Amino acid sequence: MEGIADMGGTLGWGPAHPPRRDEPVFDEPWQGRAFALALLSSRVACGGYNPDAFRHALERLDRVAYLDDGYFGRWLNAAELMLTESATLAPGGIDARARNLHGEDVEEPPTPDPRPDYAPTAVPVGVGSLRSVDTEPAFAAGERVRAKDVSVPGHTRLPGYVRGHIGVVEHVRPASVLPDTNAHFLGENPEHVYSVRFDSRELWGADTAPFALTAEMYESYLETTS
Repeated sequence: MEGIADMGGTLGWGPAHPPRRDEPVFDEPWQGRAFALALLSSRVACGGYNPDAFRHALERLDRVAYLDDGYFGRWLNAAELMLTESATLAPGGIDARARNLHGEDVEEPPTPDPRPDYAPTAVPVGVGSLRSVDTEPAFAAGERVRAKDVSVPGHTRLPGYVRGHIGVVEHVRPASVLPDTNAHFLGENPEHVYSVRFDSRELWGADTAPFALTAEMYESYLETTS
């Protein structure tokens, strides 16, 4: 989907600042707690860790929840979205608990009935996303390919700025769980993955500074060039 998270190659976000060599993992203690809560919330809502469902929650946040609350605030907002969507918590339940912690007497809304369409996806810890597939890769290293120019209504890892553009396969990677279906609890549907190199001028025009951009692309994202 074309959400706020797909900002690669777009303008107006200000300068990019490289990380400091002495940068701590967490600048403030609450950020570490937010990180842990987001991971636990994802497992509670999905019945197991599903990074694709979590990313889909992130990309559906509004501008304030995604940008203004900072990186770990974004994680907390996505975790709250998953918990309410899965009916683990009622809408407004987290706000009620927070206000009660600050001394207010607020009645917490009752937990709703479980949603049958929010199907748990339990994945054993340590399994990861790599899988084996029976088919041979459709593309080979050195082959010119085009990223499909499609509008995806749900979650995808196909960046908007490469759609419709031609690149060259650099490497054939191991097959992996397809995020487009796994995020919506429609099965893992693993596919071959390819490292595809794009020329910056192919993506953003002849006036762009020349450099190569490499993207990891699932097989269904690509097509042959004529």
